[in-house]
Amino acid sequence: MTPPHPPISAGPPAPLPTSLATRAAASARHSAQALRLVWQSAPAGVIALAVLTVVAAALPPFVAYVGKLIIDAVVAAHGAAAGGVRDVALGRAVHLVALELGAVVAMAACERVLSLIRQVVGARLGIDINVRILEKAERLSLRHFEDSEFYDKLTRARREASSRPLSLINSNFQVVRHALTLAGYIALLIGFSGWMALAVLVATIPAFIAEARFSGAAFRLRNWRSPDSRRLTYLEYVLANDEHAKEVKLFGLGPLLLGRYKRLAETF
Repeated sequence: MTPPHPPISAGPPAPLPTSLATRAAASARHSAQALRLVWQSAPAGVIALAVLTVVAAALPPFVAYVGKLIIDAVVAAHGAAAGGVRDVALGRAVHLVALELGAVVAMAACERVLSLIRQVVGARLGIDINVRILEKAERLSLRHFEDSEFYDKLTRARREASSRPLSLINSNFQVVRHALTLAGYIALLIGFSGWMALAVLVATIPAFIAEARFSGAAFRLRNWRSPDSRRLTYLEYVLANDEHAKEVKLFGLGPLLLGRYKRLAETF
């Protein structure tokens, strides 16, 4: 028996809590829960992600600082008289260029390793979470599957529970990484100009506010439209699956179902 399908969603999703402290507390709580799930599946992967995140955060300011030293060495070599002092300055510049190259290669390698670890941890987490969901579904009675609200929750769990916790952890690691990188750049700029360091810090505020606001809105919108998403998936399944091809052809249901799919897709 096919679970009942609710009508196209009407009305906007519930607004976010207005209190910044409330939203921050909820985010921290969800992050802790997600970290616990990921840690249970792949503790070594979490440790590797944390370590490489710190390394990746430190490398960009290091590259910038070495670039400054290269410029200083080149200027010193240009201003020095021909002879031993100039040769020493040029040699230092060459060594610094090699160091800069090594740091850039390390940055690229770090990104590739981080991507690989995310994929491995995601695969491990996906298996563990899906097994839990399927074990729970196997114990449910038929009435649960006929409840549209419950079935929406089950569909969202099957669709996102295996990836959402890792995505949340990755987002938190990215926030830490960018914060550390920003702190490194500010530390370098303070020695040059305090006002420039302040300008860099202030420039990050609009992006932070926009991300905090609209990422939450996007999540609520996905949940709000999950009945429509499930309906689209069901219509697509009926039209393109061999189990229903005979009935669809025999009763001429193709144009009707396709029309419903098009209308719902446009509305969605």
